[in-house]
Amino acid sequence: MMRALWTAASGMRAQQTNVDTISNNLANVNTVGYKTERTEFKSLLYQTLQTKTTTANGEAKPISAQVGLGTRVASITSSFTNGELLASESDSAFAIEGDGFFAVRGDDGNTYYTRNGDFNWSIGVNGVTLCNNSGYPVLDTNGNEIVIPNDVSVNTVMVTNDGQFSYLDDNGNSVDMQSQMAIYQFDNPEGLEKMSGSLYGVTDASGQPMSEVTTAGLRKSRICQNYLESSNVQVADEMVNLIIAQRAYELNSKAIQAADDMLSQANQLRR
Repeated sequence: MMRALWTAASGMRAQQTNVDTISNNLANVNTVGYKTERTEFKSLLYQTLQTKTTTANGEAKPISAQVGLGTRVASITSSFTNGELLASESDSAFAIEGDGFFAVRGDDGNTYYTRNGDFNWSIGVNGVTLCNNSGYPVLDTNGNEIVIPNDVSVNTVMVTNDGQFSYLDDNGNSVDMQSQMAIYQFDNPEGLEKMSGSLYGVTDASGQPMSEVTTAGLRKSRICQNYLESSNVQVADEMVNLIIAQRAYELNSKAIQAADDMLSQANQLRR
């Protein structure tokens, strides 16, 4: 019965983490580029209650007698399916159709990756620079900041579906800026480290970033200007998952109560 107490407690802890994950999904239902997460579980060690044989001549039992010792969280996995594209009035809003990620440079000088294309033009040291909402500059295929000339209005900047930047001069002619927005892919995007601000960091599990421009064999992503990618959270699914997690938590709590009642009855036995 003590085994039942610890086993049910492990289930309650695991379901609490599951509820935490579902709550985070619901909290980010309107976060641009957010990817829904799901909690995955694995069983703990099994305890053998009987030996492999119960006969004097040592014949093996056809079925073993083992009891599980509970569960634990194995991983919290992100689903990188594409979210719905929503029209935006901002000319610096971008969405990706495909498996790619935007690249930004953080304050620490490292490169981070994101699906959140809600960018803005900001006056920086080198000029008017394309940045995310945290002020991190967006990078081009050469790893440089995307900067427009000082005499060019941000309202005249255009971006093609492959990320090429251009602007209209005073005569209405298109002028190539010789800059292309960098888009990267990963062998295992689920292995990326989740950071704040909808950013992801590279890990050994994710593999190194692969530029869609220089890496052969990649299916190219499509950049959509004046669009933003909504989160791929399905509220109805999350509510169903929340109910299931709540019921599992209640069942584990009832198992603890049942084990406690059995221990209480055993303590009250009289000779």
